[in-house]
Amino acid sequence: MNRDSIVPGPLQLIPWRLLALVATIGGFGLIILYSAAGGSMTPWALPQGVRFLVFLGVAVALSRIGEDGLKAAAMPVYTVLVLMLIIVELFGFVGGGSRRWLDLGFIRLQPSELMKPAIVLAVARFYDRLPAGEIRGWSAIWPPAVLIGVPAGLVMIQPDLGTALMIVAGGVTVTFLAGLPLRLYLGAGAALATAFPIALSLMHGYQRDRIETFLNPERDPLGAGYHIIQSKIAIGSGGIFGKGFLAGTQSHLDYLPERHTDFVFATMAEEWGLLGGLFIVLAYMLVIRWGMRVAARARGRFGRLTAAGLATTIFFYVAINLMMVMGLAPVVGIPLPLVSFGGSAMMTVLICLGLLMAIDRSTRRA
Repeated sequence: MNRDSIVPGPLQLIPWRLLALVATIGGFGLIILYSAAGGSMTPWALPQGVRFLVFLGVAVALSRIGEDGLKAAAMPVYTVLVLMLIIVELFGFVGGGSRRWLDLGFIRLQPSELMKPAIVLAVARFYDRLPAGEIRGWSAIWPPAVLIGVPAGLVMIQPDLGTALMIVAGGVTVTFLAGLPLRLYLGAGAALATAFPIALSLMHGYQRDRIETFLNPERDPLGAGYHIIQSKIAIGSGGIFGKGFLAGTQSHLDYLPERHTDFVFATMAEEWGLLGGLFIVLAYMLVIRWGMRVAARARGRFGRLTAAGLATTIFFYVAINLMMVMGLAPVVGIPLPLVSFGGSAMMTVLICLGLLMAIDRSTRRA
């Protein structure tokens, strides 16, 4: 019997190496959270571990949907999430000065997080339906602009600049990969640069502070610039090999704010040094590389665009957080996926991986 004619079984279709890599990142995250709590599984490591196992199970379940199922669900899921974002504006739970959650009793759901993979599916589905000859016409531009702009605008109102930027980045990436002319992006970039002073004046006060602090964190070292200054100190003091497990001073002495969420990489770098940082960056790179390989192997336009968009979404998570904690980008509240404490980013990234596994499964079964 020809080996190429053998259809892989259900267990063979599961990318075990990927799951092992994801489990390694998640497990390393638990070690960091354990240390951040001063050597205790509570209040962060234990609930984080439970969430990881639950969402990993969700990812494996999503992998069984198949590419045709994703096509059918793309637009309905997008529509439902837009409606949920509208409901958030009307009846959402307010926390930290922002209205971002729906309180369902047993869970506080953040629809904007689910929109990150949903926008990729929706825009990819649009271009999958669009005739190839129309890719350079106006009909290839304005519908995706509406698809991206509506949820991004609703999220900006919450206000949540970081999540809105992630939604825009994911959707625009798919439009670029679909083949829209490069001049559109150059023109849009020039227009945004011109309009930046106006946009800055329309931002909330804390958003302007983040931009100004990014440009000059020393202008307010005990106020708006405190987070990033302490983060740089923690990362730099770790050196090559780090201070050692449970031996971090910036985090354990409470100099480093948000040491278990947005600035968890700084907590890790202080104790594990440059080598620990390279380890986790390499692990993320391997996950993203696997996602781009899924895109390269996909047989249809929808599968290629969706897989590349989802892999890029994961890349944006990692790149923005690392740049943020190193002072290379404004602090916009993007956590380090699978490592930072919290369920929203973990849920989103594992959903992205589940959808990637679904496309990979469909390709390998074809």
